[in-house]
Amino acid sequence: MASLNVSSVLVVLFLTCLEVMATKGNDQIIKENNCESKMGLPCVLEAFTSIFNTGSISNKCCGELVVLGKVCHSALVKRTLENPLFKDLNPATIIAKSIQTWNKILALIDSPSPST
Repeated sequence: MASLNVSSVLVVLFLTCLEVMATKGNDQIIKENNCESKMGLPCVLEAFTSIFNTGSISNKCCGELVVLGKVCHSALVKRTLENPLFKDLNPATIIAKSIQTWNKILALIDSPSPST
């Protein structure tokens, strides 16, 4: 039950963040931060699949997503949700998966490497 409440709070915070960013415009945020040039295509596809479909994201792509940054990550997800091709997707589900992917990559980056 506690994890559900934490997830709900994270979704609300993410939506609030998206609303604040929406006043500036996702395209403007993406352009100002050079978001579209910070990740290689293979990692973009991996992250997209992880969020908009089912799949996992490799450690290499986690590193690229961290370099991309939370602002770009959020703006790109929101802009994708605005695309008519994705009108049938549930935005709340996608946002939750986006948060889950972001938290997973931070956990992987922050966790110590196992000794070999």
